[in-house]
Amino acid sequence: MWKKIAEKMKKYPERLAVAKVLVENGLSIRNGKIYCNIIAIPYIEISRAAGVDRRTVLKTIEMIEDDQELKLIFEGIRPAGSSLKEIAKHLRLGVVEITPEDARCPGILAESASLLAKRNISIRQAIVDDPELSPEPKLTLIAERKIPGDLVHEFLKIRGITKVSVF
Repeated sequence: MWKKIAEKMKKYPERLAVAKVLVENGLSIRNGKIYCNIIAIPYIEISRAAGVDRRTVLKTIEMIEDDQELKLIFEGIRPAGSSLKEIAKHLRLGVVEITPEDARCPGILAESASLLAKRNISIRQAIVDDPELSPEPKLTLIAERKIPGDLVHEFLKIRGITKVSVF
């Protein structure tokens, strides 16, 4: 998806910056407006986040709505949901953040989840960064309880994992 967007906007780096803000935040475009689900987002807020002027946001929206492929992408995009990562400590949840060597390597999520399941630790949430959108994609698992420190070495044995942080 991101490759298609980047290709179509390669001559317009500022518009690409706007598109990146939209995609990273799951913001859609419908009828010339920007939405987070059903909430309209002012253009000025997007321009601030992208570091561009308001006119660039408007031109980006026009470009997206004039291109059928981009229009389909941006009409359908939605936020992935609330992340518990930042409040996990307060909720007494465990967090493990996994950095892969290559985020396209199959099995990292499955094997990481299995490792926790073997310890009878239930996963409340799994957040996987898209390797096309994130320069350093990570897998974040939020568990029902604190992650035992000795599991760090077990995670590192999984093929494709280069770094593990437990919070």
